[in-house]
Amino acid sequence: MNSDQEQPYRFFGTQEEGINGVRSAVFDNAPIGVFDSGFGGLTVAREIMKALPNESITYFGDTLHCPYGPRSLEEVQGFVDAICTWLMDRKVKMIVIACNTATAAGLAFAQTKFPVPVIGVVEPGARAAARATRNRRVGVIATKGTVESGVYTDAIRNIDAGITVFSTATPRFVEIAEMGLRMAKGPIESYTSLASQVYIRPEFQEIAQDYLDPLRRCDVDTLVLGCTHFPLLKSLIGGVMGRDVVLISSAAEVARDCVDVLTRQGICAEQGHEPIYEFFTSSEDLDDFRRFGERVLRFPLDDLQHIVL
Repeated sequence: MNSDQEQPYRFFGTQEEGINGVRSAVFDNAPIGVFDSGFGGLTVAREIMKALPNESITYFGDTLHCPYGPRSLEEVQGFVDAICTWLMDRKVKMIVIACNTATAAGLAFAQTKFPVPVIGVVEPGARAAARATRNRRVGVIATKGTVESGVYTDAIRNIDAGITVFSTATPRFVEIAEMGLRMAKGPIESYTSLASQVYIRPEFQEIAQDYLDPLRRCDVDTLVLGCTHFPLLKSLIGGVMGRDVVLISSAAEVARDCVDVLTRQGICAEQGHEPIYEFFTSSEDLDDFRRFGERVLRFPLDDLQHIVL
């Protein structure tokens, strides 16, 4: 873009020449934008809050269009475009696509269109899986859209071409996770500890075995949970896969990427900055979002807002 053209968005966090030419950071207290097809991405937002306690976060859950998994990648890319545009209008300094299907459909598109760093959840999860595997046989469970895109296979093999990746779509896991959320009470830590009781039902075990037994027969020693809902099912999935299989969730890896990008670009919030957390959803029904969000984040979501993009 030519310098004399009008900039469509504000650029944040430049670096200035300091004493003796040393480049020093210009702190930027603008928020980090995070979005998901629903409220599962709040698990990613929680890890970012823990890793970057001074950073403000603007979170959008597209619960009106959830789940993204069965939709075409072209349609999901349209959602990514609309949400990122809205986040840019709210002056975010970085965007985190906390949804595997949206990452598969729209990460490259968003990175080329928007003038702020945009990161997804696939590459961090792929890195963690490549580090964890011992026999170089990695399984991936995800939505239909994510599996058909092949993004995890490509990302893992770009790190280590000797790794064999086995992927399977597990769409009913999203349904089971949300059913468990409605059944369980209390904070997410309590929910996780009671998960074995929530999912003791034979029909849930049968679904999990149907999905996961083929991966067990492939002798994978690492399994990527390629949907933000799936870490909630660790007890169910781990019970079928066995203790020797490492389960990979990308939330903590994404948070580490956020730290790295903000630090390298010199756009971290000031030390001691009081963060502002904002939450928005596209569905008029706020109850499920608020109930799950308060369990994950352990603070009230009194200001949760419904918006139409």
